[in-house]
Amino acid sequence: MTRGGKQRGIAVVAIIISLLTGVLRPAAAEEASPGDGWRFNATTYGWLTSVSGNVTARGQTFDIHSGFFDIIDNSSSVAAFNAYFEANKGRVGFYADLVWSNLGFSKSAARYRNPVPGLDINGGVNARVNYSMTIVEAGGIYEVSRWSHSPDSFTAADALLGFRYWNNSVTATFDGLMTADLYNLGFERSRDIAVARSGSFQWVDPVIGFRVRHQFTPTQTAFVRGDIGGFGLGSLFSWQAVAAYAYAWQFDGYQLAATLGYRALAMSYTTGAGVETRGVDLLLHGPLIGFSIKF
Repeated sequence: MTRGGKQRGIAVVAIIISLLTGVLRPAAAEEASPGDGWRFNATTYGWLTSVSGNVTARGQTFDIHSGFFDIIDNSSSVAAFNAYFEANKGRVGFYADLVWSNLGFSKSAARYRNPVPGLDINGGVNARVNYSMTIVEAGGIYEVSRWSHSPDSFTAADALLGFRYWNNSVTATFDGLMTADLYNLGFERSRDIAVARSGSFQWVDPVIGFRVRHQFTPTQTAFVRGDIGGFGLGSLFSWQAVAAYAYAWQFDGYQLAATLGYRALAMSYTTGAGVETRGVDLLLHGPLIGFSIKF
């Protein structure tokens, strides 16, 4: 990343922060914020992820288009782990989110894009790709507005500011039936050609977001959230959109809730040059199913 690109990214972050702190100030007539006690929400959830985009390992790029069930059939680890935690007191709070998964993509879902350097290739070349990712997100929350509709119903708007840490690795085995000409020496080969491993590559994105929550009743809530990040400081650019509905069962002093929603998360990151090029340009999306305890 060039120095000029980082300076432009910092300027974009500063502008957006000023918008969130200036334009989105609560109106004078709005309802007071909730009580001073701490409120906690701990959630574990499953993300039925579909993937589209491309990954690069050792300078070789592979296009990926795979649905959730294809990934399940080809992943070495089906049991991905996802968890979310949020704590609030008054208008302020903080949150943390963890995603870990090891995704496998079949030959039909991952297509080899680049020719092997020095070879003129005719024929079909495809790949089996394994993509491991760990995403850790944490940040602060500030409730900028709240509107009451009845004693048990309200709508609230929150600003979010934090960071998202990515740790990725790509392993690709590409094979196929090909006829190649290397300096006018023709040959045919049908087997695994090579294995490309990216090793671990990681970065941290600043994240700025906005969330709208609505409580229909004390046991039924919904929210929508959007955020953007990267700005050339980590990845080139990243974005996320989430919408979910939760139904809770009230017990003495706590709630148990079930959540159903949909999440989309995209990023674009490249590092290195030539044969050392590594990167991802992916859209991850799919339904969410979660269970949480609130107290």
